Amino acid sequence: MARMSLAHPYPFDPSYGYTLETLLKVAPPATQPADFERFWRDTYAQAMGIDLRLEKRAIHSPRADVELYEVRYDSWDGFRIGAWLTVPKGQSVQCGVVEGHGYGGREAADFDQPGPAAVTIFPCARGFHLSADPRLPDNGAQHVVYGIESKETYIHRGCVVDYWLGASALLAMFPNVAGCLHYKGGSFGGGIGAMMLPWDARFTGAYLGVPSFGNHPLRLQVPCVGSGEAVRMYWQKRPEVTEVLRYFDSATSASFIRVPVLVVAALFDPAVCPQGQFSVYNALVCKKELCPRRAAHFEYPGQIADDLKIHRRVKEWFSGSF
Repeated sequence: MARMSLAHPYPFDPSYGYTLETLLKVAPPATQPADFERFWRDTYAQAMGIDLRLEKRAIHSPRADVELYEVRYDSWDGFRIGAWLTVPKGQSVQCGVVEGHGYGGREAADFDQPGPAAVTIFPCARGFHLSADPRLPDNGAQHVVYGIESKETYIHRGCVVDYWLGASALLAMFPNVAGCLHYKGGSFGGGIGAMMLPWDARFTGAYLGVPSFGNHPLRLQVPCVGSGEAVRMYWQKRPEVTEVLRYFDSATSASFIRVPVLVVAALFDPAVCPQGQFSVYNALVCKKELCPRRAAHFEYPGQIADDLKIHRRVKEWFSGSF
């Protein structure tokens, strides 16, 4: 397949000169911190010791066949996380889904779920919407560099915990879905998902859409827009942050994932460089499937058809479990 070429307004090429064939050869970072695995396993162990102080209240649902709730629970560093919860009416719930969001946050629950018998929790990562907090930024460019001076304080560590504890909240409310728990997330949610999945044995499968934060050594070398460019600008002033980012590389984490994963990755993307997305897919040694798309984070001719194709494939991917 030739390099993806679309008319665009950017002063750089959002395909970065890659084709599908060359993207499939992009390797994840060659090395990782010596304590990488210990760091994340210790973080998970600490997270599981947090008292959720779980709260749930029913709110108006726009769908007659779905109950809607607002859920709140405690997370890392004392932050209170908000989430939406959708529960199908009149059906026996068989599986659970934790769904992440993009770097714009999440304003509402998504009622178009991959299976009719799934209960889904939609955590808002710290700083966004239901999890807004005056101590934290609520926009991607500032959020992505918050606490980045140290692996202990970087905000993505807390975001990973927010999603782990979203799973804990879901299992506390619906213990019967243990053994059929899936993760679903795109962009920011795809990258954070790749970071969280290896260390949490409760998950049984995942969908990662155009995952961000993959292969920082490559990402830092190329211009982009949005949160990725904010990190690159920060790194140019303080290159020592490279050592912190090594702990939060979704391609490095992906090599530890052992559950089946469907990845959607774009050939053209001005916000999340394709070589980073494909690094995540290429790093996977579990059962995996790739669904490439022409472009992401960008409007283009034929996008609706691509969206429908991917939507169908995601439903098919989950259909064997629900």
